Amino acid sequence: MAVPAIAHEALLTDQPSDTLSFVDLDTMKESGRIAVTGKPAGIALSRDKATAYVTSPDSAELTEVDAVARKIKRRLTLGGGPLGIAAHPSRPEVYVADWYTHKIRIVDTNKFAVIGEIKVGDSPSGLAVTPDGKLLLSADRDSDSVSVVDVESRKVLATIPVGKRPFGITIDARGERAYTANVKSDDATIIDIAARKVVGSVKTGRRPYAVALAQGRGFVTDQYGGTVTVFDLATLAVIKRINSCDHAEGIEADDGEQNVYVACWGEDILLRIDAQKLAVTGKAPVADGPRAFGKFLR
Repeated sequence: MAVPAIAHEALLTDQPSDTLSFVDLDTMKESGRIAVTGKPAGIALSRDKATAYVTSPDSAELTEVDAVARKIKRRLTLGGGPLGIAAHPSRPEVYVADWYTHKIRIVDTNKFAVIGEIKVGDSPSGLAVTPDGKLLLSADRDSDSVSVVDVESRKVLATIPVGKRPFGITIDARGERAYTANVKSDDATIIDIAARKVVGSVKTGRRPYAVALAQGRGFVTDQYGGTVTVFDLATLAVIKRINSCDHAEGIEADDGEQNVYVACWGEDILLRIDAQKLAVTGKAPVADGPRAFGKFLR
């Protein structure tokens, strides 16, 4: 079996400072920074992780960044309020959640143009694509639901009620379950994707923001709680609440599931957590207000 690649770099959208910070994960030090206007928030990476796609809600733009050369390649005005974003695993497409128009915009990454849109629930936030590329899931915050979209037909197949105000959404590596962080009900909802139904929930800390998966565990950033809630994926029992930082927001596990990385909005740092020991093992200072809403490790 091939050994999973270990991420060596994090790309953090620093919303208040209009920048994108690059962090070397071996040294846990910022290694570069570029300007990205419009209060950048959401981020997704191409399949080869050489290109980053960044949403800017204030300027209503999508920015394409060469993650290797650390240069902006193209900008696309979308209108509305682009926030969450996800990249397709094989198609040259990214999907952008528009908070204001309640739609998902489909962007062709070759043409760098909008080629379609999908009406979903109110205020779509987090987006995720199943590993086989067949389904796109949208956390529709103000509808308290998740939309399941068929990528090929661009049709909504199902709407699944979840907790109150779902924001981040994460799909497991087998494409079987999805996990939402529900900011109003202070819990995470677990969805059986094939059955299109909720199979459980986990109580989290205050204002959960997003979910990462590693070592058979779920990790939830508790934005107002200053913690990361860790739960067992099989039993859904809470294992631990790790003291993390002020306003923990974006979170992602590396491909090897050795570490989980957390963007800390209130302290301007990237936090590293050992996924096995459940302990903080590093902190990297970055620019003001790192949000990193989406996939940001390469």
